[in-house]
Amino acid sequence: MTDLSVLVLNCTLKPSPAPSSSDKLSGQLVDAMKDVAQQAGHTVAAETVRVVDHDVHPGVEADMGDGDQWPQIRSKILAADVLVLATPTWMGQQSSVCQRVLERLDAEVAETDEAGRPILYGKVAAVTVVGNEDGAHHISAVAFQCLNDVGFTIAAQAATYWNGEAMNSTDYNDLDETPEAVASTTKGVATNTVHLAAALAASNYPA
Repeated sequence: MTDLSVLVLNCTLKPSPAPSSSDKLSGQLVDAMKDVAQQAGHTVAAETVRVVDHDVHPGVEADMGDGDQWPQIRSKILAADVLVLATPTWMGQQSSVCQRVLERLDAEVAETDEAGRPILYGKVAAVTVVGNEDGAHHISAVAFQCLNDVGFTIAAQAATYWNGEAMNSTDYNDLDETPEAVASTTKGVATNTVHLAAALAASNYPA
């Protein structure tokens, strides 16, 4: 049995307690991870941080000082086995909050563990994207490159998403039920991410 910890960074633009479609889809992914892990004999403990609720300063350092709250979020990232980056789509792009998270993660490129490996080696990342019209493939591509560049490992087909009808006002939160295509994709992301995280927890990359 492997105990896995999952951290969701919800990059919605809506402060708590406003309903968030990003929260809904990432929560479904976490629930699927827990089910998959249980079937495989593992356990999953998860926490969600709504980044917009925190004063995360612009910059590319681990601590920008003067009240910057990124260090508290960073400590949670370093303690987690899996990072789920959840973002809405605005104008075909990831949210500004998501972009700031990626920029702040850039500081980890220079950090190494006691074995000399990049500090984020052995950690797995997945992505959820919601929004009207298009953008999910572009956003996941950008996120995957950034996350992998700083040391995260990405499982096969590690993004789940929902795009509503073009020029329509329906949000993922408005749906009465989850579309089968989204549900099956979410389960696949959960399965592959949990499998990879357990494998890396048992045997990290060599120094």
